[in-house]
This record gives sequence, structure tokens and C-alpha cells, in this order.
Amino acid sequence: MLPLIGGLRGYDELVQLIRSSSTERPKSLPLAVLEEARPYLLAGLRRDLSLPMLVVTPRRDRAREIHEQLRIWSPSSVGIFPFPEPDVLIYERIPWDRGMAQDRLATLTSLVRNQGAPDSAPTFVVASVRALLHKTVPRERFVASMKRLEVGQLTSIAEILSTLHGLGYERTVVVEEPGSFSARGGIVDVFPPQNEQPVRIEFFGDEIESLRHFDPTTQRSVQTTQSLVIAPAREAFPLGADRQQGAEQLDLTSCIPEVAGEFQQDLEALSNGQVFDTLEFYLPYLYDKPGMLVDYMPPDTLLVLEDPLGLEAMATTLEVQNVGLRQELTQKGELPQGVLSPHFTWSNLQQGFDEHPRLEFRYDVATELAVSEGFVAGTHYGGRLQDVIADSLEMMDKRWRVTVVSRQTPRLAELYEDWEVVASPVEEIASPPPEGSLTLLQGSLASGWQMRQTDGGRTILLTDGEIFGWLKPEPRRPHRPKPLPPESFFSDIAPGDYVVHIEHGIGTFRGLVRLDVQQAQREYLQVDYAAGDRLYVPTYQGDRISRYVGVKAQPPRVDRLGTAHWSRVKASTRRAVEEMAKELLGLYSTREVVQGHAFAPDTPWQTELDASFPYIETEDQMRAIDEVKRDMENPRPMDRLVCGDVGYGKTEVAVRAAFKAVMDNKQVTLLVPTTVLAQQHYRTFKERLAPFPVEVEMLSRFRTHSEQERILERLRKGTVDIVIGTHRLLQKDVAFKDLGLLIIDEEQRFGVAHKEQLKQMRREVDVLTLTATPIPRTLYLSLAGARDMNTIDTPPEYRLPVVTRVAAYDEGLIRRAILRELDRGGQVYFVHNRVRGIRQIANRLSKIVPEADTAVAHGQMEEATLAQVMTDFAAGAHDILVCTSIIESGIDIPNANTLIINRADRFGLAQLYQLRGRVGRSTVRAYAYLLYDEGAPLSDEARKRLQTIKEASELGAGFRIAMRDLEIRGGGDVLGTRQHGHISAVGFDLYCRLLAKAIQDLKEREGAADEEKQRPPRLTTPEPAGPTIGLPLDAHLPEEYVQEDALRLGIYRRMAGLQTLEQVDRMRQELKDRFGALPKEAENLIYLLRLKVLATQAGVETVSTERDRITIGLGSLAEVKRRRSEGRLPTGLKPEDDKLLLPSSLGHKHWQRLLEKALRDLAQ
Repeated sequence: MLPLIGGLRGYDELVQLIRSSSTERPKSLPLAVLEEARPYLLAGLRRDLSLPMLVVTPRRDRAREIHEQLRIWSPSSVGIFPFPEPDVLIYERIPWDRGMAQDRLATLTSLVRNQGAPDSAPTFVVASVRALLHKTVPRERFVASMKRLEVGQLTSIAEILSTLHGLGYERTVVVEEPGSFSARGGIVDVFPPQNEQPVRIEFFGDEIESLRHFDPTTQRSVQTTQSLVIAPAREAFPLGADRQQGAEQLDLTSCIPEVAGEFQQDLEALSNGQVFDTLEFYLPYLYDKPGMLVDYMPPDTLLVLEDPLGLEAMATTLEVQNVGLRQELTQKGELPQGVLSPHFTWSNLQQGFDEHPRLEFRYDVATELAVSEGFVAGTHYGGRLQDVIADSLEMMDKRWRVTVVSRQTPRLAELYEDWEVVASPVEEIASPPPEGSLTLLQGSLASGWQMRQTDGGRTILLTDGEIFGWLKPEPRRPHRPKPLPPESFFSDIAPGDYVVHIEHGIGTFRGLVRLDVQQAQREYLQVDYAAGDRLYVPTYQGDRISRYVGVKAQPPRVDRLGTAHWSRVKASTRRAVEEMAKELLGLYSTREVVQGHAFAPDTPWQTELDASFPYIETEDQMRAIDEVKRDMENPRPMDRLVCGDVGYGKTEVAVRAAFKAVMDNKQVTLLVPTTVLAQQHYRTFKERLAPFPVEVEMLSRFRTHSEQERILERLRKGTVDIVIGTHRLLQKDVAFKDLGLLIIDEEQRFGVAHKEQLKQMRREVDVLTLTATPIPRTLYLSLAGARDMNTIDTPPEYRLPVVTRVAAYDEGLIRRAILRELDRGGQVYFVHNRVRGIRQIANRLSKIVPEADTAVAHGQMEEATLAQVMTDFAAGAHDILVCTSIIESGIDIPNANTLIINRADRFGLAQLYQLRGRVGRSTVRAYAYLLYDEGAPLSDEARKRLQTIKEASELGAGFRIAMRDLEIRGGGDVLGTRQHGHISAVGFDLYCRLLAKAIQDLKEREGAADEEKQRPPRLTTPEPAGPTIGLPLDAHLPEEYVQEDALRLGIYRRMAGLQTLEQVDRMRQELKDRFGALPKEAENLIYLLRLKVLATQAGVETVSTERDRITIGLGSLAEVKRRRSEGRLPTGLKPEDDKLLLPSSLGHKHWQRLLEKALRDLAQ
């Protein structure tokens, strides 16, 4: 749509005025342009002026909005950068968010690299005033510290490592995050913050032999490059900094001992040039004259100030907060005397502004520039589509251009066609459309407007915001989650962990050991058993071991080697899982023969609903939606379980299923465990289905008796399509005209009697069950053959992990946390799980933060009052909600992004996890504070719970929570308590594998396996141990090749699972890529893996040596005779008892090649 801006009234005049010489134009140009239209105008100016620009806004959310809209409006988003503000409070010593820090550094790096570079697009930066006020590294220091590397350049590895350390890079075992590096032999991996991917530097001596981008998830190289720029990894870095200056100026005498000790520790690290998490706190001390963003902007930069009075007011407020907080913390002994401020003053910033010409968007000025009158606010229709069509036709009659930007263009095209207006959806507008035309543009914008043109006409922009009242946000750059598949919980074993060996039972893992066997060195996994027994497991059998996870807190019974106990335990568990498999498959086959309602395929309205979803669906979510719809279109009654972590989009699956049922004139009931959750779902369904003629009602104690009676009557008559409620829906007086779909949210939270009723309903209607209970993937795959299940494991693209902090109750900390949230326009949950005393807590908070509006919510309140409080809080009427754990399930208020839990040590682990899931549900970084009473000693269990929840802050951590808390969640809920003894006896991982095997075997016995039907992926079931390879070869990964034990163990365990020669070859390529040329011992290990694969395919049990002869064992004399009679013994192999002898001895120089060929021939 940008080509249309040339016709804007006064636009050419504005462009000419900005282009005119500095003597001819005023220092600042005030404009009163409509707020919604400013990103569009700025995109036009960027295209036509080709000048660098810096846009400054009063608030961070406005800066983000302008940045996102600019990227949409501009033909190319190259060169458009955000410069976010640090997400820490003034004087708060906590690490900066990595994503935010990466965005800031990428902007600084680009500004430095683009200046003077030919053909580079002018840089366009968007920042809030607070981001600009925050001190940063001086430009000269930043430029001087940048290092360029090229293929063929001579430099030592030691020099590179020293530079990376000095620039604030963190040394790690594996490079996955920006700002980290690792070194292995002649290879250095580094992830510069401005890069999308890390780079692998391979040396030959002191020469850089190659530079390769690699994928941080697979660690494999993907593309070569000829050069690399290494820029600072943080804004505070030790290289060349005047570190002693900081140590001299900080006066710790007035600090309390604990705080003084922390500062002393930091200062020692600083004086030693070390990099640590909270280094940015000391940024003002690292540089004589800290820099500001304006210093980085080129001299010809056009400054764009949005609301200059608002900018000054925000900067002044920050200065006042700065002084007040410093005094408060200093008096408490939590901050040294005279500590330097992390911020510049408003007057400092103004001096930087004075160097550049300015465009000022103001609300307080009448300007002579015609462009200020160029935009008018659009009309909001709120889903009244007939009005949209009628107004569009009227505008077109006036010869105005109407452009609709929507995700709904196919549906809108149909509606316009009904009025005989033909318009085909297009992807972009290359040239101005004709007057009086209608253009439908597929896309998403924040809001629309009317643009007055030079010729007297108008261009009308309509978006989903005006038409339907919703906004489909474009996500920020997705957070890069750590590449950690859920199963790694079982393979992540460390010395001291309990492990399960499939053949030998439960023991204690002691680590990797190197042993000399048959004149050859190998590495083994050492497992200790009872009575001093010890087992050395060859690395190629590492997949026989998994981490032990039970359902009790106490440690398991460790087995003895060579006894029958483990065999008996395994046999007992096998019998139990076979019974369970029969039960599961019995339910499955009963449903197969029942005839239900087959819903019709999707209608155009369903496509329209799908398109209106305000987020981008994840792959898992789409798969769940598709499979639910497929089940509904099948005449067999659906019974599908959808498991998804907190906030991963299960509700949307329910919305689409419900709408599908309503489109077939069927009624839908959604059953939830709490009234608050019922209200939340009611609000969501009403909002999502607003444009359609669908009647949604809620039946819970939030409704009066007369309202409930009215709803029940309408249900019987069939005038209510969807009813949402608590167990009230299961009472006898509830009757439906034609119920077609039952949706159950968190079924495990209903009582036994209610569950029995639900079991009865399952036989009659389609049932969709949702749960946020984390179901381990191993269990999911073992049940997949017997139950229709989906797991939604992928976080929404824009989601960020919640910053979690465990601390003693501290009113200063509470005040700072709440002020931080209010400062960015957000809201706070304060959870206190005792109804008695909750009012006193709320009153206390009102004294701690008098500037905040506080409300109270708990389950014992009157229904109407509780409903009103929750509605008001959702609408933003209150700043703080002091509540019990009533908010635990399903509450979705994207603006509430700080959670404070009082006496968090009294909550269960799963409950803490669910509560934390209430925040961090938008693009904004969220914070959770878990507070305990300093006066009451923490029990070991409580300390472990709080530590676990703090550590499990990565997205999708529900799996780890389930494993750590299995007695409360996970397996227990799905499998039932009678299986707990068997899970404890053999460990969760082996239990799931035995269950998968039992289900698989039973289905094959009953002929139920339908080969045509695509089955979900199967879990690897316990198989025989495979061939034993005993050859006199040094075969291991030398410590100097792969230095870290944990990394080496992880590679060994992956090697153990390789099943084809192609996989072995890929593993060899990966080792060469990641660690350099393979030493002889590693090549030997790869050779043994190839033999293992071929021996398995050939049905060989052993490959070994007797004196200097090489033997291939087939297990029995009968097997040798059988193969000979069938003519399946390769020429040259000599039978001897149950073995085959290779004609060549170990002395033959090609014996390895001949042995591999013999096994290959046997396998064919």
C-alpha cells in the first residue's frame, strides 16, 4: 500500500521541507498526525528520504508497536531495528534478559558497520525514552573492540579466546545461545549477538582454514562464509575497561553484611577481568564517559519524537524514582553510598537531540503543514458486516479508494460478491488502484484510517480491528528455546544418579571409566550394584541404561547382580502392563462398533473462524485441531485427549471443535472444575464467536437462580448452542435438545461420582478432553496405540520464559516488583492462599504501594462480587489482584505479567507451576517471585520444590515438573494409582517401554494393526541386547578430542542407538564437523559401530578373536548348519562349531576391510 502515500495531502511539501538545507528548514517540524497513521507515514518518509531515522516514544509498548508496524508497511524490513529498554529496575542487580540484550547489541553493531558502508540501507531505529536514557558502551570503545576474521587469516586460537572473553562472551560446553563460545582442539564455536546463527572457526595451525555457520539445535554446519565480525557480547565488558575505578568509588561501609559480601565478590571478579551475570550493574564504572544510543546515529539522522511533552514527563519521573530509590536502598543498607546512576538525565539527552533535525508528533499544537490534516480516524464496526459493505459501497460511489487489509479476505470477497462487487484478494499493491475501486489485501495491521488526498479524494483503510474488533498480532522474533527433547530427561544421567539397566536392574551410575581389555583401550559406563557388585557397560550398549524415576520420594532398592530378583520384578510388571493393555484396547474396540454422529466437513464459516485466530498456530496445535476434526467427521464417537503445557493453546482447539458441532446444528457443553475458569472460557468463546450467530451461555454459581432456570429452559428448547459450566452441568435437571459434543477441561480435578457420569456420556456423544497435566512423551507414545491423544509441546512463537526468583519476604522487593510492572502499564497477581487474613494482606500492600489500586478475590466470596472483581481486573480496572490459588487454572489475562506468591514453600510443585503459567502469556517478559518466611526454617522438601521451579523456567518445562513430581502429576493421573508399585519397581522409562510392547503385541495378536492407517510414532520397545563386539582395537573418544565427560557420555548414548550404516556415517560427519579430524581411536569406534549394525542385520551374536584368529559367532551349531544347508554362508568363511572363521588373521593388513565385507555378505 505504500505507493498510495504519494497522493497524501501535504506529503510532497513535507518531504521537500525535510530535504531542504539546514539553514532553510526549522530545527524542529511539529506535526499533529493521527496516531494510528504515523507508522505508515514514517515508512513513506523512509522510502523517499533515504535518511537514517531514530524514532523515540514515551513508552516501551508504543515503541514495539511502531517497530512491528514499520516492518509490515516497508517494502523491506532490512535496516529496521528495535532498541529495547533493559528489563531491570534501577539499581537492581539481576541478569539482563538475553533476547532484549541481543536486540540492543544487534542495533549498535549494525549502526557501527553501516556507517560509511556503500549500498547499505539507512538504519531506522525505534526506542522508548527509557531505552535511550540507559547508559551504554561508548561508541569509540565499541568500534575499537570489533574484530574481523577471514578465511586464510593468521591468528592464534589463544588470541581469539582472549578476545572473546574480553568482549563478554561466556564459555560453555555447547554453543546454543547468543553471546557464548566453546573451544575444542582446533575448533572454536562462537555466537555473536548480531548473528542469526553461530559460526564455527576451524584452524590449521595458526591459520583460519574455514568459517561455517551452524545450526544451534543439531550443532551441524549449514553454510560456509568467508568472513566474520565479532562484536561485543554485552554492553558491559572487561576488555580495556578501567576496572579499578569502580572498586575505588564504591563505599560498602554502610551496607548490611550480606549485601556487602555480594558486592565484594563482584568487585573481586571485576578486578580480575571476569565476566559474570550482573556485570551490567557496573556499566557506569567501566567507562570514563558512558555512551548513549544517539552517539551511534549518523550525523544526517532525522530524529522523530513522539509526544515531546510525554517524553520529558517520563524522563523526569524516572529521575525522581532514581533519587528516591537510591535513598531508600542506601538507608536500608542494600546499596553502597554514592552509587552511580545507570541513567542519563533528560538534559543530557536533549544535548544529543540538538545535534539532529527533528520531526515532532505532538498533541498540543496547531500546525500549518497540510499533512497534519491528512489522516482521519476510521469507523469501528464490531462485526456488523452489513454496515461494512454498505459504507464501502457509499465510499466507492464518491470515487474514494477502499482498501481492506484482513486475514479474512476470502470470506469478505464472498460478502462483497453478494452485493455484486467483484474484488479478488491480492498479496500486495504495486501501484495506486483506480478511483472508486475496492482492493482486498491479505495481511494483518494494527488499525485503519482515512487518508485525504491532494486531488480531494480519499483512501480508506479498513483492518480486522475496525471490521471485527480484533487484532491479529505479528509475533516478535521467536525466543530460541534450548534444543532439549523431553526424552533427554532419561538420558541426562550424571554420576550418583540411580539408573535402570534392562537386563540387570537398578544400580547407581558412577561415570565413564577407561579399561584395558584384550590389549585395547575402551571406555565403559560403570554401574554399581548391591553388595559391592560392579557392572561395566560397553559404550555401544549405552541405550540399555536409563535414568530411574519412580513415584515415591525415597530412593529405590538397588539390585544385586546374578540373582533372580530383577527377572521376577520385570515379569510381574509385564503381567500388569499386559492387563492394562487389554483394558485400554477393550475400551477402544467397544467404541469402534458404536455408531455416532458423523459431522459434515468444514464450512466456509469455519475457515473464517480459523483465519480470525489472533495468533500464529504452532505445528502441534494444528495437528491436534486437524485430528479432532477428522475424528468428528467419523461416525465412531470421538474420545480424544489433548495434553498441552500451560498457555500452549488448548482452548483454541476446543473453540474450533465446538464451532464445528454448532455448524451441524448440534449442542456443545464445556465442563470445567472452577467457576472462575468457567467465566474465563465463557469470555473467550463469546469473543471468538462474536461475528457468528452462535448462542453461548454459562451455567455456574456466578448465575442467579432465575438466570439458571432461563438457561436450562433454552437448553431444552435448543436455543443455546454452547453452554459452559462447572459440575452444575452434571445435575439431573440439565437436559439438552440435541447434544453432540462434550468438552472436559482438567478431568482429573473432578470427583469419582462425576467421572462415572462422564464415562456414561462417552458412549453417546463425541468427547474432547483437555489437560495441562504434563504427560511425558514416553508415556504418550506408549499409550498412542491404545488411546486417541495429542500433545502440544511447542510454545507459541512469541512466548518468552518467565523470570523466576526465590527470595525471603521483603516489602522493599515487593514494592520494586510491583512498581516495575505498573511502570510498563501491566498488572500484578499477589497470591496468598489463606482466606483468613487476605484482607489484611491487601491493606498492607496498599500501604507498601499506595499508588496502586488493589482488589481481593477468593472462592468464599459472594458469586456476583467475585465475578465482578475478576471482570474488572481483566478489563484493567485494578492494578493488583490479591487472591488465593483460585486463579490456578486457565485464567488468561495477557496484561498481568508479575506474579508474587506469599509463602510459596506451602504450595505443591505442580500447583506452583500452574500458578506461574498465569503470567507470561503475551509478548512481554514476565516475572514470578516465590517468597518464603525468613523467620520459619525451610524444610528440605520445600527447598527442593522451590529450586526445581526456579530451574525449570524454560518453555515447556512441564515435562520436567511431571518427572520431579510424578506422585502428584504425570503418570499417576493417566495410569491410575494401582500402577504406582510397578512404576516404582522398574522405573518410569522402562515401565512405559514395557507397556508400549504389550499394546503392540496384543494388537498384532488380535490382528488389529491396520497397515494402511498411518500410526503415531512408536516408542522403542526393549529389544535383545544385540551383538557383542570384542576386537583388539583402541576404540573410544579421547578426552583431548571431546573434553567434557557429560558431552562425551551424551555422544556415546546416541551412538548406542544407531541402527543403520547411514546413521553411523552421519555421526562420523558430525564428529568431524564439531570436533575436527577424527583421531585413530574415534575412527576405530566408528568402525565398531558399523560392525555392530551389520552384525545385527546378519543375526550374528559375537564378533571376537581367538589368539590371532577372527571369529563370527552365530549362537549355535544348529544355526551354522541351517545357513550352510540354505547356501547362505559366504565363500571363504570356515565353519567351526557354532562359529565362522575369517580366513585372514589379525596380522593381515586388510583384516578390518575383510571382516566388514564378510558381515555384509552374511546380512544379504
